[in-house]
Amino acid sequence: MLDTEEGRLSFMDNHRVSMQVLSYTSPVSENVPASEAVRICKRANDILAEKVEAYPERFAAFATLPMADSEAAAAELERCVKELNFCGALLAGQFKGHFYEEERFSPIFEKAAELDVPVSFHPAPINPAVQDYYYTSPEYSPFVAGQFASAGFGWHVDAGIHEVRLILSGIFDKLPNLKIIAGHWGEAIPSYLERLDYMLPPQTTGLRKKVSDYYKENFYITPSGILSPMQFEYMVKLMGADHILWAVDYPYIREGDFYGFLKNAEFLTQEQKELIAHKNAERILHIKGEF
Repeated sequence: MLDTEEGRLSFMDNHRVSMQVLSYTSPVSENVPASEAVRICKRANDILAEKVEAYPERFAAFATLPMADSEAAAAELERCVKELNFCGALLAGQFKGHFYEEERFSPIFEKAAELDVPVSFHPAPINPAVQDYYYTSPEYSPFVAGQFASAGFGWHVDAGIHEVRLILSGIFDKLPNLKIIAGHWGEAIPSYLERLDYMLPPQTTGLRKKVSDYYKENFYITPSGILSPMQFEYMVKLMGADHILWAVDYPYIREGDFYGFLKNAEFLTQEQKELIAHKNAERILHIKGEF
């Protein structure tokens, strides 16, 4: 994960990736006291900053935050953006069973909106009781159950539910400028937007808009290495090319013609390809790249 020169840079060169956003995709401070979490996150972010400083034209970074202390987390996000030149924050899963629509986490999202940087949602291990109930069976092995509950399906459903909970909480009425990045083609939510609108209309939710309006306006989705042409075309038609960011999910996904998959997408105009490849990232992450 830290092998920048031999690992990351060679991978980037081979796949014509001009810039990569570094992040910690596992909660680094969940199981320690809040005061210790603040120290750990600051150190972790300083390490990322060193990597970016060594290769400023190739790397950018998302902050990792001490979610046990929301005020401290907001302050750390501000430090990372203003002092370390980070381009957003990454949140992995929930925090000890608590989803982030709760009022206690508001300072973090308020700060992100104020700084005009996105918050990226990454899947993480789900509640053990949920895993046992939905994904475990005597009819297949514990390994299969573990994959089913994690990167195969369960993590993504969990992340998608988290995103819908944010919308239903009304956070985007309060913070219309807040931007959320969702991986894996939106963690299945885009396919259910019509259903969500029908079953949860504004007269039921009390929100100003439909669920799909918030998703299409405040969310940006990435493929995260899922190279499905049909899915890609559907997402462009649904979300618009201006709400898709190109991402290959390195180092978890390393195989595939990532550049060619975008370059040779015949249903896209050249303008749409450039939006997805780098212009959207330049706009919401405030970084520069080439295609």
